[in-house]
Amino acid sequence: MEQFFLKLSIMLVPALMAITCHEVSHGYIADRRGDNTARYLGRLTLNPLKHLDLFGTLMIFIVGIGWAKPVPVNFNNLRHPKTDMIWVAAAGPITNFLLATFSAFAMRALIGATQGLPDASPLAAFVDPVTLMLAFSVYINLLLGIFNLIPVPPLDGGRVAVGLLPLRPSMALARLEPFGMIIIIVLVFFTNAFSYVISPALSFGVNLLAGPHSNLVFGVTRLMLK
Repeated sequence: MEQFFLKLSIMLVPALMAITCHEVSHGYIADRRGDNTARYLGRLTLNPLKHLDLFGTLMIFIVGIGWAKPVPVNFNNLRHPKTDMIWVAAAGPITNFLLATFSAFAMRALIGATQGLPDASPLAAFVDPVTLMLAFSVYINLLLGIFNLIPVPPLDGGRVAVGLLPLRPSMALARLEPFGMIIIIVLVFFTNAFSYVISPALSFGVNLLAGPHSNLVFGVTRLMLK
């Protein structure tokens, strides 16, 4: 039980921040481009309770990836629906990549500042858990950003593709949205998509951002999801 609460304390804040900021960014960009649905429904807030999906949150602690309640966007209210949809959809992954970058630089700065401190130092006792939280933040934000770039609606990558493609293929891809989650589940759990696409991209991102501390990011994540 003690180990469970230790894992929860390290994973909870980065996970909630990752999914909350992802959803708020969709609503914020939509609001700036003409659709105030998210603002009207009180979803332009960083209060995670407004965005939590219970099952999606539990999945973060079980398999390492989850989701929040999607921020509602009425694309017909956007000033330029086809092109504005690209920016609204892309805002989520971009936000996760920015959070991963910030977390990586903060983690590297903390490690550099505390090198040589004795383990019993009060500063080390404070910094060590924060460093672990930042390491997990790098992982979860990169994973959410990369996963959401899968070009299948309703994932963000699918909606970006719908906005970018010419009319006919765009309409054909948009028609997949009702079946999108089934397609995604099949791709992730019944094919090698994770091993051959998502995992290499994730490894590249972690190595790029965390540099010599990449093993810490992967080590913390393996420990948290064990």
